[in-house]
Amino acid sequence: MKLILKGHDFEYEIKMLLNLYFPNEKYEIVDEIIDKDNTIESIITNNYYKVSYYEEGVCKFTSSLNKSDIEKLPTEPIERRRESKKIIKKLVNNVAYKITNKKQPWGILTGIRPTKIVFDLIDKYGWDKEKIKLILREKYQICEEKINLMMEIVENEINILKTNTNNEINIYIGIPFCPTKCLYCSFTSYPIDKWKDHVNDYLNALSTEMEYVSKKLLVNKKVKTIYVGGGTPTSLNAEQLEFLMTMINKNFDVNNIEEFTVEAGRPDTINIDKLKVLKRYGVSRISINPQTMNDKTLQIIGRRHSVEDVYYAYNMAREVGFNNINMDIILGLPGESYIDVKHTLDEIKNLKPESLTVHTMAVKRASKLKRTVEMYHLVESKEIDHMIKMVYHEAKSIGLKPYYMYRQKNMVGNYENVGYSIQGKECIYNVIIIEEAQTILALGAGAVSKIVFPKENRIERIENVKDVHNYINRIDEMIDRKRKFFHP
Repeated sequence: MKLILKGHDFEYEIKMLLNLYFPNEKYEIVDEIIDKDNTIESIITNNYYKVSYYEEGVCKFTSSLNKSDIEKLPTEPIERRRESKKIIKKLVNNVAYKITNKKQPWGILTGIRPTKIVFDLIDKYGWDKEKIKLILREKYQICEEKINLMMEIVENEINILKTNTNNEINIYIGIPFCPTKCLYCSFTSYPIDKWKDHVNDYLNALSTEMEYVSKKLLVNKKVKTIYVGGGTPTSLNAEQLEFLMTMINKNFDVNNIEEFTVEAGRPDTINIDKLKVLKRYGVSRISINPQTMNDKTLQIIGRRHSVEDVYYAYNMAREVGFNNINMDIILGLPGESYIDVKHTLDEIKNLKPESLTVHTMAVKRASKLKRTVEMYHLVESKEIDHMIKMVYHEAKSIGLKPYYMYRQKNMVGNYENVGYSIQGKECIYNVIIIEEAQTILALGAGAVSKIVFPKENRIERIENVKDVHNYINRIDEMIDRKRKFFHP
């Protein structure tokens, strides 16, 4: 498809939006309409904003904004540009809908943090729910169901975020090892069997980074949450896991933090000794993530465990004393239908976890699924929608409420990921990272620190290298990246 841009440079935004309607389309920027081509033309002038679709040179659909509406736009350049971008996206959305007869539930939104828009509107208008809903509906073209979800989540997040103080900081620790790499995974992750000879070196490098952060960057700061993710941290053996927990306890005041999460993740990495180590060193929340409770799907996505293993690991965690367990599932896994997802929900309802994180399938660029997607059957958008609605009502039926949300590129149906929890068991870290509400210092290979400057409305990123060998060999450089930022 050809694209014509006149009077603006919103190429990226237009392509991102069109990709939702035409997922495999290639775009070429041209200067004029050619008879044999299909073209979307977008124009901004002093008198009108207009987007038109031409099929083989003939105009089929047009959406426009007239001069009287343009006169209401802000005159300040940055604000005007921001509003102009939204308008062009709305017009493109209108035209794409006319071409495909397909509505996007999230309207013109392509970002990963929809609820941040609600918080921005609260800052501007106060907690005026009807005004905020009207803006979300008219300016962003979000459907009513998603607007209500956003508002419900923001109400729950407000209760979590209001406890934040200025001297708090959060810690992320990455363990980039897994038993196997799942079909859909794009995270920094290395097969533990092949990398077992490097794990101790990695943990030693990680402890060096921890010691620097604790001694040099946490002066007059209180650690609010610690989150150990991956990969799968419980890929480590019990001795290695104890070393990691010892280093965390040595460097951070675990006894006075609000939350200490470890992603136990894969049930095939969990045993009683590891669970006892986690419990002994103050871990308050763990994730046991089946993704599905259907054995046939577990085999397809590259898991080396069964549904029975999920039950076994979960029951062990309860016996050890964990009273805050999260479970992850994915909607739209290859070959799964509505009935399969309903079965997964029924099994999880029997277990009664304190929280449930529901992901919509995303075909990520760095995943094996992306390279082999033609081999698998992925469900259509309409069926994903039915699954999402069913999960929402099933979660509510066991006392789980939605408390945070984010979106990803290339999600099936352009939907969302939602975290559900019983009252008081919400993951504080998840809310902080999604709303970018506080600084998160991230340690380990592939970890990205985000330093938040609320008064300046600014966030700075500090990235560690992804490769495990490079992280080990260049640990002084990783430390220096943080040192330069905090002590230039």
